[in-house]
Amino acid sequence: MRTLVYGLQITGVSTVRALTRRGHHVVVCDDTIDQPKRALARSLGVELLPTPADAAAFVSGFNLLSPAPGVPDGHAIIVAAQAAGVPVQSEIEIAYRWEQERSGGPRPILAITGTDGKTTTTLLTVAMLRAAGVKTEALGNTEIPLLDAIDDDSYDAFVVECSSFRLAWTQQFRANAAVWLNFAPDHLNWHASMDSYESAKARIFQLQRSSDVAIGSDIDPAVRRHLDVAPGRRLTFGRFDADYFLDGTTLMSPFGPIADIAVMRRRLPHDITNALAASALVLETNLASRADISAALQTFVSPPHRIEPVGESNGISWFNDSKATTPHAASTAIRAFDSLVLIAGGSRKGVDLSPMGAEAHRVRAVVAIGEAASDIHEIFHGRTTVIDASSMAEAVQRAGSLALPGDAVVLSPGCASFDWYGGYSERGDDFRRLVQQHIQQQLDQQMEATS
Repeated sequence: MRTLVYGLQITGVSTVRALTRRGHHVVVCDDTIDQPKRALARSLGVELLPTPADAAAFVSGFNLLSPAPGVPDGHAIIVAAQAAGVPVQSEIEIAYRWEQERSGGPRPILAITGTDGKTTTTLLTVAMLRAAGVKTEALGNTEIPLLDAIDDDSYDAFVVECSSFRLAWTQQFRANAAVWLNFAPDHLNWHASMDSYESAKARIFQLQRSSDVAIGSDIDPAVRRHLDVAPGRRLTFGRFDADYFLDGTTLMSPFGPIADIAVMRRRLPHDITNALAASALVLETNLASRADISAALQTFVSPPHRIEPVGESNGISWFNDSKATTPHAASTAIRAFDSLVLIAGGSRKGVDLSPMGAEAHRVRAVVAIGEAASDIHEIFHGRTTVIDASSMAEAVQRAGSLALPGDAVVLSPGCASFDWYGGYSERGDDFRRLVQQHIQQQLDQQMEATS
């Protein structure tokens, strides 16, 4: 079988290795070819080719196309494959099909999607399962592709973070329990339209069976629209009338109380909804108990760059929310504070940033950065103070001068990072370093003043 893998990054490498192990003749293409990629292809024993000029003629020579998550749905190679009738499958689709053929039978799959909160909810679900003694791992849109995990017989279940890029190219992939956290504009530089983006997300429910469990936010209209027609058993999380909800300070389930939120290390509103969603996944599949969930919540630490505390000085707290690459995520961060100085802006992704202004009354001031600085000005003009910064170092200094005791300074850009950085983690790391440097300078100045 001749298979074309398009894109040679983490997922592409895993896909090449898995396909080669199963006897496929694999060819790799990439839009950008450099010496490290050539060396990597040689080590994998595959041919690496540049993007073909005649995509239609080229792709017709293959039986299967597996694109990397970064290859947009309008890419010439995707369009050509669809026109030629060549199947297009993401790596989670390929992995799912192979898992169904496993001699010992397929293992449970728990899947998470949403515009924001996927990674945290995935990791929290893994923590709950591990507390129950279930061998599992965070897979999919993580450092470990699902294709790598299915060949490990020691796994008892799979927890798969499902990006829209992966779900878009699924035809059979289904989860025994799937949660859809939320839906907001994003990735319109990848998807042809919002309808295309929503359709990709919706596949997490559409491909389920009546014996599966579909779990969705009870306050998100797009999620509810698809949840209401999901073929599986349907459950909600969120408000008091949801199946999983917060009653005072207690996380509640259809089976009774789960835990008091006092046991959680962080209890921001989205931490609570993530905990409810993860609890639903593990309880509804009978893979963990309420006691296991409580134990996991007590020790779970959110991953970095997600409203991450990075320091405090002179009554001002600093938070790194660099992972907030959408206005929806930035709005979530803004709602978490009563008074804040916001650092926002970055690389545009073709989405409307105006939702960031919905909670402008909480924002003492805004420092606008990057390519989208003019958009940030427009959103907050006349509602609060807005100033520019031409670097992250300048942004930290300016935000610090605007904040008052009791305020938070929050980097929650609402935009991608590619105008200044190679990714959101690089941006967040730089911000953390600069904040800690800023705080140390303040301490040094105070020491000098008192000596």
